[in-house]
Amino acid sequence: MQLSKQYILASGAYPTIEAILQLPEKVLQFGTGVLLRGLCDYSIDKANKQGIFNGRVVVVKSTDSGGADDFDTQNGLYTQFIKGIDRGQTVDETVINASISRVLSAKSQWGLVLACAANPQMQVIISNTTEVGIAYTEEDVTAQPPASFPGKLLAFLLERYKVFGGSPASGMVIVPTELIVNNAGKLKEIVVALARFNNAGEAFIDWLECHNHFCNSLVDRIVPGKLAATEKVAAEHALGYTDELMIMSEVYSLWAIECTKPEVLQALSFSLADKGVVLAHDITKFRELKLRLLNGAHTFTCGLAVLAGFDTVKAAMANEVFLGFIKKLMLDEIAPGLVNDSLTIGEAKNFALTVIDRFSNPYIEHKWLSITLQYSSKMLMRNVPNLLNHYAHNTTVPNCMALGFACYLRFMQSHKNEQGQYVGHSLGKDYSINDDKAGLLHQHHDRKELLPFVYEVLGDERLWGRDLNSLLGFTDAVAQHLEAIHRLYEEGKTVLDCIQ
Repeated sequence: MQLSKQYILASGAYPTIEAILQLPEKVLQFGTGVLLRGLCDYSIDKANKQGIFNGRVVVVKSTDSGGADDFDTQNGLYTQFIKGIDRGQTVDETVINASISRVLSAKSQWGLVLACAANPQMQVIISNTTEVGIAYTEEDVTAQPPASFPGKLLAFLLERYKVFGGSPASGMVIVPTELIVNNAGKLKEIVVALARFNNAGEAFIDWLECHNHFCNSLVDRIVPGKLAATEKVAAEHALGYTDELMIMSEVYSLWAIECTKPEVLQALSFSLADKGVVLAHDITKFRELKLRLLNGAHTFTCGLAVLAGFDTVKAAMANEVFLGFIKKLMLDEIAPGLVNDSLTIGEAKNFALTVIDRFSNPYIEHKWLSITLQYSSKMLMRNVPNLLNHYAHNTTVPNCMALGFACYLRFMQSHKNEQGQYVGHSLGKDYSINDDKAGLLHQHHDRKELLPFVYEVLGDERLWGRDLNSLLGFTDAVAQHLEAIHRLYEEGKTVLDCIQ
């Protein structure tokens, strides 16, 4: 039998879920992606099961399947497997998520979406329309539907304003989760500009700006999505039902939401049920922790991992030498540089330890070669700040960062194949280099002398926006590591032998 409301009622084994199916709709969500389902909807479901939030989610999808899809067939119900490592202990949890009440197509059911504006219990709007979704497009928002996400949002808010006569209490709490800095601030700016373009009137714009609360947020959880076919069959056999919407996520979760006003805190009461949902006056420190420690560590080590012959992150983390290196990189070099008035060394190191657990997750197949996508840009955005943070606190050379940089330079050493693509070579195998700066690095590698080559690359402001040779001792350290890497290759060894 397929998972559905009928299955839940017939089995009689899920009284809590039966009660949740009767809850009113309180959230409008733009997007059906696995991140929203595995993190945001998970948090709401968790709160409902504890009797805290007591509200369900209406999901708006941009596509139209042309008939009943899995969300309709399963009444929005889906199984979520939570698998991974938490403080060194294996976690394997299964939940049936009942947070979604219905899924509406913006293309064919826009009238039903707008009808949700008349629901006085509707309080929150969530979105994840990818980074390009928060963009300004001049359009008529009376279209059925408007093309852009900001256009759809404005149309909904215009309808709500009309239904409730612009009452202050009818304003919404709007929480975009798109992965851009100041996501809510940018979304609000676009919606206000679009309202002016559509001649919405100053009274509406005043209500929009004063009584709707746009909250910046940051989401962080790996949700690979569907299980492999064989794993799905085994899971369904164990559960006793089939499920075309089942997903898997890691244990760690963070949904940091920037808010201060009491009415916003009340509307987001689901945060009380899940420590992974954090309401804060300023979410900058959460962004810095993720960007500098998790993303930064990935970027500092992806070249080393590929050159050492590791295919996946979990394979590298099972190697004691690599594990020791990444721990030292995060705990001794990156974390201390993040300390400021709002972030303690304890917080930074605790986050680093959660990253170790996440990287070690045996259930997630994360390819190192995928992490090298746009390697140069990631080094600039994630790790040049890490270097500068280190040197702001120290005069010593960060040895792990220097080795990571040397591995980046060796990874980017390339030749062109017959299709004109840049290709690297290591351990007898070719690998693709997908990097906008690959051509520039290829030109730099034409220089034969090692130290001048390193000096030239570190000083190229087209890559780093500044001259990194000014960092005391860093150029020499990178050059020494790069020389050692070349020597080890000649001896038939790997870069792991560079790690001290």
